[in-house]
Amino acid sequence: MRRFDPADHPHAEVYRLMIGAIVPRPIAFVSTVDASGVRNLAPFSYFTACSSNPPVVCFSPTVRTGPVPFKDTLRNIQATGEFVVNIVSEEFAEQMNACSADVAPEVDEFELSGLTPLASDLVRPPRVGESHVQMECRLHQLITVSDKPGGGYLVLGEVLRFHVDEAVLVDGKIDPGRLKAIGRMGGPTYTRTNDRFNMIRPK
Repeated sequence: MRRFDPADHPHAEVYRLMIGAIVPRPIAFVSTVDASGVRNLAPFSYFTACSSNPPVVCFSPTVRTGPVPFKDTLRNIQATGEFVVNIVSEEFAEQMNACSADVAPEVDEFELSGLTPLASDLVRPPRVGESHVQMECRLHQLITVSDKPGGGYLVLGEVLRFHVDEAVLVDGKIDPGRLKAIGRMGGPTYTRTNDRFNMIRPK
């Protein structure tokens, strides 16, 4: 086994090691608005659930190098305390990827990607109409993990409302074959979730 001490490597190399090993990663397609109502839409692959009572999801915007270290998503959540997590399926993967471009804050990624904004029930940011599962969230906690380049912030959001497309439900449960969610691998590589197997949990 080859050993890696993070202290001996630049953060870019550590990042590549982590995104190559921690796979597949689900994608939080996060919609927000700024204080004046300008819409923003961006994907994040540091994403998971962390509580079901209350329902809480979390994702991590990383600190970038360059003159603008923080993505608009983080600034918008700090300003409004609200966001929507939209689950990404195969059929709109290309539009999701278009929203990963670095564009000016005044650019509306819904218009850029051609995705459909739907009014939310309880929060100001819109939902993505093409997404089969959408979660309206209120900021629960914001944790600074590291403010260095390559560091990150942990955004925890309480889910106030779930929206689930009837088309992906079977016997009241989300069917993965119908959801067709995608995941992130290392670099530009993504994965489908159509190759699955079952294991019964031991008692």
